Amino acid sequence: MAKDLVMPKLGLTMEEGAIVSWIAATGESIVAGSPVLAIETDKVETEVQAPFDGVLHQLGEVGETFACGELIGYILDEGEDAPPPVAESSPAAAPVQDPGQSAVSFARPSDGGGADGRRFISPNARRIALELGVSLTSVQGTGPDGRIVSADVIDADRSGNARPSVASAEGPRYTVAAGQLADLLGIEISSVPQEAHSTRISRQDVADYVRSLLRTPPSSSVPARTVEHEASKTLTPLSQTPVETVPLRGMRGTIATRMHQSLDEMAQLTLFMDADLSAVIEDRSQRGEHGDAPGYTDYVIAATARALRLHTIVNSTINEDEIAVLPEIHVGMAVALDAGLIVPVVRNADQLNLAALHVETTRLAEASRTGSLGLEDLDGGTFSVSTLGMFGVDGFTPVVNPPNAAILGVGRLRDDVVKLGDEVGVLKRMTLSLTWDHRVFDGAPAAAFCREIVDLLADPTRLDAV
Repeated sequence: MAKDLVMPKLGLTMEEGAIVSWIAATGESIVAGSPVLAIETDKVETEVQAPFDGVLHQLGEVGETFACGELIGYILDEGEDAPPPVAESSPAAAPVQDPGQSAVSFARPSDGGGADGRRFISPNARRIALELGVSLTSVQGTGPDGRIVSADVIDADRSGNARPSVASAEGPRYTVAAGQLADLLGIEISSVPQEAHSTRISRQDVADYVRSLLRTPPSSSVPARTVEHEASKTLTPLSQTPVETVPLRGMRGTIATRMHQSLDEMAQLTLFMDADLSAVIEDRSQRGEHGDAPGYTDYVIAATARALRLHTIVNSTINEDEIAVLPEIHVGMAVALDAGLIVPVVRNADQLNLAALHVETTRLAEASRTGSLGLEDLDGGTFSVSTLGMFGVDGFTPVVNPPNAAILGVGRLRDDVVKLGDEVGVLKRMTLSLTWDHRVFDGAPAAAFCREIVDLLADPTRLDAV
């Protein structure tokens, strides 16, 4: 009997995954535990193992994104045929609904649908159709069992023959995407000029109209606040032709979404405090004589973990209408990659001495750069440390990584000329930048927490105590 192969949920925060590649082919015999496909989540790329023995039948296409638990294939018995596809929207004979249209029934098996005439559309194709304003009624599916996949929608959009039109009460005809953009910006669709050669107002027409408003004083028909709001969006005209465009998806898209969410939802403040690292430098030199010495970031993480133990409110998160103080201390360390930033987690960092912590941070950094991190290495961070000192940065304002309540930025190690008694001397200093959510705790607790880190760095022997 056919068994479902679904997009797995690999961690508490995973909501969807994209198929990177199929390792096993349709019709290939597989055994439980063998790798079947590779997927990319918002955090990591990993292989998915077969949950059962049998014969693989693929449904999902490479590059498509599926929600956790969504069907991506079947594992069949030997000689068994794949079951007929089932419409995604309902187990009954529910019609597929196109963007901007009422429910539409399909009764033409030749259109690439199932045996009952219904058509089958991948979730990613449906999303792209909505973004482009493409009518799925006229798209020919080329995927398994006639399924409409992303490439089919893009091809239909390029052909220009699959865009639905909608008539407004004022008379003009416009695409669904144009109507959605106009609604979003508070623009009357009837005020948008239509290209002479076009039979309907397009999304591009709306965008061009808004750009023209931004170049001239706002008219009485368009509130000034609407124009100012639009100026902060992505429709500002480019002054040059870009040499390259980078899609906001995958890791880059996740960073963009989460950082915007962080700044939008939190009341973030940053304070700066200098730490004297003279004792750390001496301690590190002594350890280096007997083996591999911890890095400066290791000392900061160790001090941070112990400060979190003493200032428990910092190791917390907001849970609906309450502050949840967390019992375990898991410190995320930001690692820069070509594709963006990844934050592997040092679990129970307060329970590791400096040597053990150095081993773990070295492992996580190497695994980050080779793409071999496991999901357990990425989940559950309660606080983050981000370092830009290696780039010559003194201080900066790091953005809190949700759902954490704070993050610590680490600057470069520098020489500061200071007065020491009656003489002038040089101290090795480092600026710490603490950003915190003011909803969770105030400035005085934030300063006390940062001061605790500074004091611990002044006495590194305390960092071996677990």
